[in-house]
Amino acid sequence: MKYSQLNNSLFEKNRKKIIKHLQSNSLVLLYSNDQMPRNGDQYFSFRQNSDMFYLTGIDQEKSILTLCPNHPDKGLREVLFIIESNEKIAIWEGHKYTKEEARKTSGISTIKYITEFDSIFRELSINAENIYLNLNENPKFKPDVISADQRFAETLKKEFPAHEIKRLAPIMKNLRLKKEPEEIELMKEACKITNKAFLRVLKFVKPNVTEYKVEAEITHEFLWNRATDHAYPPIIASGKSACILHYIENNKTCKDGDLLLMDFGAEYANYAADCTRTIPVNGKFTPRQKECYNAVLRVMKKAISWLTPGTTINKINERVENLIQEEHIKLGLYTQADVNNQNPEKPLVKKYYPHGTSHFIGLDVHDVGDRTTVLEEGMILTCEPGIYIPEENIGIRIENDIVVGLKPVDLMEDIPREIEEIEKLMNFSHEQSE
Repeated sequence: MKYSQLNNSLFEKNRKKIIKHLQSNSLVLLYSNDQMPRNGDQYFSFRQNSDMFYLTGIDQEKSILTLCPNHPDKGLREVLFIIESNEKIAIWEGHKYTKEEARKTSGISTIKYITEFDSIFRELSINAENIYLNLNENPKFKPDVISADQRFAETLKKEFPAHEIKRLAPIMKNLRLKKEPEEIELMKEACKITNKAFLRVLKFVKPNVTEYKVEAEITHEFLWNRATDHAYPPIIASGKSACILHYIENNKTCKDGDLLLMDFGAEYANYAADCTRTIPVNGKFTPRQKECYNAVLRVMKKAISWLTPGTTINKINERVENLIQEEHIKLGLYTQADVNNQNPEKPLVKKYYPHGTSHFIGLDVHDVGDRTTVLEEGMILTCEPGIYIPEENIGIRIENDIVVGLKPVDLMEDIPREIEEIEKLMNFSHEQSE
């Protein structure tokens, strides 16, 4: 791992929280993510299952966690199974956790090799009535690839048909929504690295640079500062491409007079940052670009103040759309009369603002939680209004990560977003390079 060693007290705390939500005489089982084949004899870079990391801090494939809090043998109430390394693995794949390293990382005393799993699991299951399995229950995403947890669910049905199978996903969703102080600190670090990348880009961007070179500057700064990786594929979209919400080709030339929308974020210790900034390629906003940019910024500042306990994303979206509609009318995109006569199924505001304002963020960039979840203090969401006018070559989005509270905390308040600050930093950098 590139990031610094984490204190295992976070993972110990998380395991204690989950145990409080289990029925008595229960057994919990979680698998690490699989290594995903790329081609030939290569794998894609490994990324740990977020729930597994949340409970153990273990960042390695072929790992299994079992929790059996009512087991008579205290040594079997928490068990972590890991790979047993050997000379061949050490030569070809490199270092794997030793038992002591796994113990230090996770705070789990009982560390076993994965070859011992079958026999120990049988003993654990005989002492349990309910078995909780961790399956992907994202309502908007059904992967084609079958996970290790799903494969084990099929085995369980055959070998232990009399046990009651329980869903772990709702419990994990509930726990992960509110961030512990340690998690917020990790996300602050991800945001800090993201800020460094943005400041680097402000020095670099000028007419005729290519989008992929901007991406390369961001990647350099991420890795230089010990980020695990990008938290998601970065969007580096100049000109009309900024109106494509999930544009990731990043292969166009940034032209003089155009805007450059960058949606990017560092991942640090598996925790995500999600930032969007829009800048003028030549270092100077046109009057019309300023007009549109300030409209988005006004909406953003207001929307951040609404990320307070007791509301929902749906309610925030409704309020933001009303605000953006007012800005659209001021910008001359349509009139109040047009709004009065619009098709309710196709509201005009959606033509220039087709997405929502917020999503949860944490161990996943689109973290657990949905638009009807009632916000509580300690949850973290993005705030990302935008305006997209393809016919004017204008696409603007500004996005920060916000901790919900009576007074919301902006984790990205240090990342420049005011027009004057952006222009000053870009033009100073260009003067220095000439």
